[in-house]
Amino acid sequence: MSGAESVGDGRSDAGGGSRGDGVDRTPVPDADVCVVGAGPAGALVADRLAGEHEVVVLDAGPRFDPDERLARQERAIRPFYDRPDVWGVGGDRDAHENAGERAYPLNHARVKGVGGSTLHWQGMVMRLHEDDFNSGTVRGVGPDWPIDYDDLRPYYAEAERELGVAGGSGVDNPYAPPREEPHPMSAFEPSYSDSLFAEACESLGIDIHSVPNARNSEPYDGRSPCVGYGTCQPVCPSGAKYDATVHVERAEEQGATVIDRANVGTLEHDDEDRVTAAVYATPDGEEHRQEADAFVVAAGGVETPRLFLLSASERYPDGLANGSGHVGEFFMDHLFTGAGGTLDEPTRQNHVGFYTSACDQFYDEADESRAPFKLEFFNYAGPSPVEMALSGEDWGDPLLERLCDGYGNHVAMGGLVEQAPQADSRVTLAEDHTDDHGNPVPRIEWSVDDRALDTIERTNEIQVEILEELGADVEWVAGPDATGPAYHHMGTTRMSDDPDRGVVDADCRAHDLENCWIASSSVFPTSGAMNPTLTIAALALRVADDVDARLAGT
Repeated sequence: MSGAESVGDGRSDAGGGSRGDGVDRTPVPDADVCVVGAGPAGALVADRLAGEHEVVVLDAGPRFDPDERLARQERAIRPFYDRPDVWGVGGDRDAHENAGERAYPLNHARVKGVGGSTLHWQGMVMRLHEDDFNSGTVRGVGPDWPIDYDDLRPYYAEAERELGVAGGSGVDNPYAPPREEPHPMSAFEPSYSDSLFAEACESLGIDIHSVPNARNSEPYDGRSPCVGYGTCQPVCPSGAKYDATVHVERAEEQGATVIDRANVGTLEHDDEDRVTAAVYATPDGEEHRQEADAFVVAAGGVETPRLFLLSASERYPDGLANGSGHVGEFFMDHLFTGAGGTLDEPTRQNHVGFYTSACDQFYDEADESRAPFKLEFFNYAGPSPVEMALSGEDWGDPLLERLCDGYGNHVAMGGLVEQAPQADSRVTLAEDHTDDHGNPVPRIEWSVDDRALDTIERTNEIQVEILEELGADVEWVAGPDATGPAYHHMGTTRMSDDPDRGVVDADCRAHDLENCWIASSSVFPTSGAMNPTLTIAALALRVADDVDARLAGT
């Protein structure tokens, strides 16, 4: 049996509902803090608090065996398997419905398990820009955040140290927001194809600069540097790319308890608007109540609002923490834009599994009619030799000829565009569709605003101009009609100073609840166009500090 075939099928093993495995999943007595979700936000909160408090973390998915990562990598490169297969996503446990203008491929966007989405992410970590926090005032689109860049700035720096970020000093990217110190590690060197793009961009007066990566460019934090497997999405078998198991393990070393395959179905509360317990089901069919003094929900932009909606009660008939009626509303993602083709020279495609150069030059030109966007110069354009070999029927000399003729001259660009928050883009509960525990599955209504679609047309113009200056034969363009999500779900429990306009306050504590915080991209009032994980991490550290202060009575 091959390594890929020996990997456990997450859709039966991870999602199971009736089979026990002998693991003790009973509640932790006298817990101070209960964290729901063991992705990057939950892991950072748990690690931050575990030294001083009794912390328990509940996650709906399994704890994956790190020794299986090479087998998962093999599965990832086989054309037979789709992306969700690699980390066992799917089946009744992960069922959902689509009901909006555009179908949302939710199970391509997540991993359920200890480590969460960082197990399959690409690892790009940028800070939001200063104007992203004041979009309503500066750009005329969406609300302002109740915090600004300076409030999050020290937490951004700390998050970069915690994750381990390789990036430029700040001098090479004059469009980035101000920094207080260099990144923890030096940036990755530009790739060969970056040098081709740089020459074309210089001719056009377009700036190109390094990209911050949450992967080691040198030994860092006990983890090895990147060794170039090139399968960053969806598997880094070496551990050079950060994932949240780093902080899960640190939290456990400090005494935290992590319970996997603990599906939290509801949060219970008392008459004083305090959450009293997280009710969860385990694979043996048992239901448990985890009590605690404080609760932090860190289950992502879809499962977080779903949990609050599932927790409806007589006191909160429309869902827990939903006095504003906004739980689940303003669902956002970043929109992909791209173009690519071929050159009459080698480009060394697929030698690097992440991109090392970008362009933020046009980002802060955003206004009411044009969304912020960033441009990306891909190192992984076109098929890899493995994909070409495994997707065809040729062998021997015919295969070699096909590889020689069709590999190594592809080039491509990508980019992300902000989606404006819209109330009719939302997560609700399905009426007649339940998961493996009998709970209504999430129903996603995803729509995209005209401003974003118009901005995609503008990004395509720039991308095609660069490719043509490069001398490429442009063979495809991902424009407004072909765009899709970047798998960054955000905005469904937005942050606001006004309890009538949002779900959590500036400290990410629920307006309606005394002892419940949300650490997630779901609190973003607007999305900007920068990958969200660093902002998620910074907010999680800030949440942990607020929880700690309130538990201490300060």
